[in-house]
Amino acid sequence: MDPAQDHPDNPFGMDPDCRNCPNLCDERTNVVHGYGDVGADFLFVGGRPGPGSDRTGVPFTGDPAGERLQRILGELEFSESPPDAARPELDDAYLTYLTRCRHPDRGPTDEEVATCDPYLTADVRMINPEIIVPIGDRALRGIAVEHTTRAAAELDATESHATTIRGRGFELVPMRSLADQTNAETEAFVEHVAESVLGRDYRQTKGRSGARD
Repeated sequence: MDPAQDHPDNPFGMDPDCRNCPNLCDERTNVVHGYGDVGADFLFVGGRPGPGSDRTGVPFTGDPAGERLQRILGELEFSESPPDAARPELDDAYLTYLTRCRHPDRGPTDEEVATCDPYLTADVRMINPEIIVPIGDRALRGIAVEHTTRAAAELDATESHATTIRGRGFELVPMRSLADQTNAETEAFVEHVAESVLGRDYRQTKGRSGARD
């Protein structure tokens, strides 16, 4: 386990009391910054915190959608914790969002996504992942704008679920929204990553050598 796992939540010291989006500050419970292994090759990016994450302050925990992702991480050997763990122990995976605060009645506005973008940009630069997993349409299109040559509006998370898209310096492996994902789609995603990503030397994207342990 990476030594950084001693403090896996908000390991880069991002502002835990951010007040940059006035319409979110009084509605959220927690600012949910990134969590996990800072040496990870895999960066999972959602659109916004779920109701469980808003409560716990840890991405993708505390609700059924989060538990689905935690089961996926367990099947891929990125986690040894149970799916309902409040602070899962992650290895080679880092979890974050386009926006760090949750409004209970609506999704994030374009302005809020833009305001929060420096946090995501910092995550990407400091993690320097090999694989980015955008979860849902909002995350896929947000990532695509900056990190692929594809037209973001043409991308659909359901159509590209469990496929690989070449990005700038890494690859994208899109995932359908966790709340809408079927068990068959979950199995397809795990199979694709296990066989088509982990089953080859994905580090060739950046010219690195070696294979996953």
